Amino acid sequence: MALSAAEGKLTVITGPSGVGKGSLVKQLLELHPEIWLSISATTREARQGEIEGDHYFFLNRDRFAELVQAGGCLEWAEFAGNRYGTPRQPVEQQLSLGRPVLLEIELEGARQVRRSFPEAFQIFLAPPSFEELERRIRGRATDPEEAIQRRLARAREELMAQQEFDAVVINDNLQVAVIELESLMGLSC
Repeated sequence: MALSAAEGKLTVITGPSGVGKGSLVKQLLELHPEIWLSISATTREARQGEIEGDHYFFLNRDRFAELVQAGGCLEWAEFAGNRYGTPRQPVEQQLSLGRPVLLEIELEGARQVRRSFPEAFQIFLAPPSFEELERRIRGRATDPEEAIQRRLARAREELMAQQEFDAVVINDNLQVAVIELESLMGLSC
């Protein structure tokens, strides 16, 4: 899909666990309600309180497979026996309305989007240091040591991919990082 000047811009944000993606995206959405945060599709069952089309698009495995086969996902992956992906049609619809669209996804998903939607602008969120990232992950106090070690090993791999991205934002200070994201996304501050 080639975008005209009247259409919105697709921005992809990724980075390792613990870097603060969720906090940055939450702040960005509060400041800029015009941004449409992409909603993923999944084959898992809806949890109590989750709303179709608000939290996820809940699809059965056959429908999800059809969507993927038809090129209807910008990216997708399987985790813990369930599939998750970004449906192309709602993203393109929001872009055609002139809205900026944001995808907050993992590294492999960002790589898939680079192939399926090359005009997307991709931002990598990095910690100020690996030691700070480890401090943040441990500070959550929600994971056993084995899970922390897996997250840290994965983070080392992800940090080596920074050069693949259009821009890198170091999340050392939330407010400064938000301002950098606003600038990169062409949003009025």
